[in-house]
Formats: sequence, structure tokens, C-alpha cells
Amino acid sequence: VPALAAAPRWEPQPLAYQELQSERTEVPVSRLLEETALGRSGKEDSAGCGQLVWVGEPVVFGRADSIAGKYGVWMKDPEPVPPFTRDNTWRVDTVGTEVRQLFQYEEAEQLARGYPAKVHILPRPLESTGAVIYRGGLFFQPRHSRSVARYDLRGETITAEREIPGAGYHGQYPYSWGGYTDIDLAVDETGLWVIYSTEKARGAIVLSKLNPETLEIRRTWETNIRKRGVANSFLICGTLYTVSSYSAPNATVNFAYDTATGTSRALSIPFENRFRYLSMLDYNPAERQLFAWDSFNMVTYPVRLSRA
Repeated sequence: VPALAAAPRWEPQPLAYQELQSERTEVPVSRLLEETALGRSGKEDSAGCGQLVWVGEPVVFGRADSIAGKYGVWMKDPEPVPPFTRDNTWRVDTVGTEVRQLFQYEEAEQLARGYPAKVHILPRPLESTGAVIYRGGLFFQPRHSRSVARYDLRGETITAEREIPGAGYHGQYPYSWGGYTDIDLAVDETGLWVIYSTEKARGAIVLSKLNPETLEIRRTWETNIRKRGVANSFLICGTLYTVSSYSAPNATVNFAYDTATGTSRALSIPFENRFRYLSMLDYNPAERQLFAWDSFNMVTYPVRLSRA
């Protein structure tokens, strides 16, 4: 597509970061009538679900000690499979052109000390900070592709890979900080999601629910929240939330898009970027916390939900 050829290049070495100006555009979302039965059904999935009403102060768990860790992704598996547990902690430093190392820790405290129990070498290099761990797999975007892949943590092989139709990649529709954050994976109480945009959506955030085994797309929603206009996003209980800025110390969670109703609303929930460079943000439904990477620092945020 010729119009996309001029997408800004992002060369992480030597430290020439692609940073895009965030635009504060608020537009109404297109109304979609979608049902709420998206994945597994049952009382346990919706137990304690509600709308986000508060995000607490960040708590630092660890700090990267080299330039490769200026930004990255760290996570725990909310639904682990043996031999892994909810204590296992995972980390990827994502500065570099061939990002293949997935660090495995027995617990978050081991991550803080800096000594991994194991280092996985991924068969395909990973792009950016959108990866998640879920049900015994690392879900990630292989470099220079619009695909999502599942790397099995036990078998240490890629067990599924699927292209996300029309998804922009490698600098076409990133978050406002850049960093090739075109394709972002997320997990909430209802399952596995991918957050991206397409030429058809004109840069607005598109959400798709994925089958975690096959990566088949179950359902897709198109919002009118401009992806380059927000710093990051995450899902809680089937609702997408966006953050206004990756660098402002007093940012906000500024939009919510509810997949059950296909509607969005403006929010103003305080969100602190303590270290002024938020490159990754994900919700962990088992911990009921946000995990984030903020300029070398691996942090968590407590959250509070209203009772629906």
C-alpha cells in the first residue's frame, strides 16, 4: 500500500527512538451491537468484574541494568499450566534488532535480583512490547510481520501462528511513543485479545478476540479511538482502557470502550508515569494489577473496579 511506505523508521541503535506526537482527539465511537458471550462462559469469568474506577501508585519490582532494557515487557501467567505457576515471572528486553531472549524467573523477587532460572531463545525474533504469557504460552508478534505466534513454554516451540488480516505493522499504527507498537496482545478475565489498527479503520483501534490455541479470530470490534493518539491500552472484563500519555507524570486513563455495548466514553482516572517513559502496560486478571515497563523500571499498579 503506497500510503504506508512513508511510515517512520524506528532504529533503536543508536538510541534514535521513534517518538510520535500524541494528539488529544476525542471522537465518538462507532456503535456495534455485539454480544457478551465471547469466550468461556461461567460465573467464575465474571466474578468480581466491574468498571475501572481507580489506579494506584506504581510499585517498582525491578530495574533493567543495560540500555537493552530501556523498554521491554514483563509478565506473569494468570492461568498457568504445570510445571509453571502464578509465581513464575517472565521478561523480555526489547531494544535491539534481533530480540529473541525470554527470561524465566521462579518469582518476581528473583527478577528483582537479576538472575533468571532459564533463558528461552525464541525461534523467531520478537517485535516490540506487545507480548503476553497466557495458559503456558508466550504470545508475540514476530518481527516484520502482521502475525501473532504462540511459543509453547514447555515444548519450547512455536505451536501456532496466524496473520491478523490488514493489521498495520512495523511503524504504521503504533501507540504515541512509537516503538513499533502496532500489534499489542492483552489478557483479561474473558481471554486473549489483540489490539491493532488497519488501513480500513484509518488508524483507529481495532480489537479482536483470539482463540488461545489456534489464534483464530473469534470476533472483531472497530473503535474510533485513534491508536497514535493514546500511549497504551489494556483490557479489564471485556472493556478496553487507554492511557493519555507515555511521558507526562500526571497522565490519565482517558477512554474506555465496552465490547459488550460497542460504545466508548471519556474518562479521567489519574495515572502516574513515575519514570516518564511508559513502553508497556498490561492487566493481569489473577493479580488484579497492571504490569508496566517505565524507562528501565518494571512496575505494578493496583487497580479498583466498581461492582457491576
